[in-house]
Amino acid sequence: MYDNSNNNVDIWSWCMKRVLVTGITGFVGSHLAELLLREGYEVYGTARHRSKLDNIEHIQNKLYIMTADLRDSSSLDSILNESKPDYIFHLAAQSYVPMSWKAPIDTLQNNVIGTANLYEAVRKLGIDTRIQFAGSSEEYGLVREDECPITEEQPLRPLSTYAVSKVAGDKLSYQYVRSYGMKIVITRAFNHTAPRRGDVFVTSNFAKQIADIEKGAEPIIHVGNLEARRDFTDARDMVKAYLLAIKNCQYGVPYNICSGKTISIQGILNRLLSMSKVKVEVMQDKDRMRPSDVPILQGDCTLFKNCTGWESTYTLDDTLEDLLDYWRNK
Repeated sequence: MYDNSNNNVDIWSWCMKRVLVTGITGFVGSHLAELLLREGYEVYGTARHRSKLDNIEHIQNKLYIMTADLRDSSSLDSILNESKPDYIFHLAAQSYVPMSWKAPIDTLQNNVIGTANLYEAVRKLGIDTRIQFAGSSEEYGLVREDECPITEEQPLRPLSTYAVSKVAGDKLSYQYVRSYGMKIVITRAFNHTAPRRGDVFVTSNFAKQIADIEKGAEPIIHVGNLEARRDFTDARDMVKAYLLAIKNCQYGVPYNICSGKTISIQGILNRLLSMSKVKVEVMQDKDRMRPSDVPILQGDCTLFKNCTGWESTYTLDDTLEDLLDYWRNK
């Protein structure tokens, strides 16, 4: 754990709100940590043993990082005792949808048991903290075009183990609010991307392939289903939404966070290619096709905007240009 030995800073830290971010070393966790530091919070984070620290390397000396596995309830007890956070942003999860088909049990243990362990630790210790549960638009699953844009009243028809795990976490959050009066805000984030997004995710994967081709790799882009349509937000806008949510939103009520617009995966690829001078061949890879795919996810963010006043600031082209430059410089 980072130890701040400056007494003046230690005295000042007592005046700051403490925040715990589970999964702080991840893509979204790192952007959230940056935002929280800028806003003057004292930031604690959990990371698994031997987690890569690349995403937070530039701010690591300003954070309190604690090793934890959310499947181990005892480690959570000690972390919460030490940090006593005012806010908890629960981001830690197995978040890659295709992996959830290959490792369904691991996905459920991480995402469902891990969430239950966190809530139980807070409940047993009696900590008065607000929690944000990071749900997902994947919970909606099978959505017909005439059901879009999706409101929070839309039936949940999950099509992957990942989606099922997020539905379970969503409902656990509701149950702990109703049963124990815990202060849990439920967000359902639609697709989001930005620099540092893992290269297994479609926008980042395309950007990396293009950057590699610019550096001399074979000019072939490998793709999966290009017809799916998604609602994208910049992760840097998404973490601002998370902070607004935990401060302002009603406990136990789900809130969509999204742009309200859709673009096909083909459209994403076309935009990225238009930002480069490379000429490529596009080749479909059967290993990139999912057993079941959600054809369209377009959200309605009215409830959240009315609650918080949130508006996105990055355009999709801004985001994709930054993402492509990230891989060019990697």
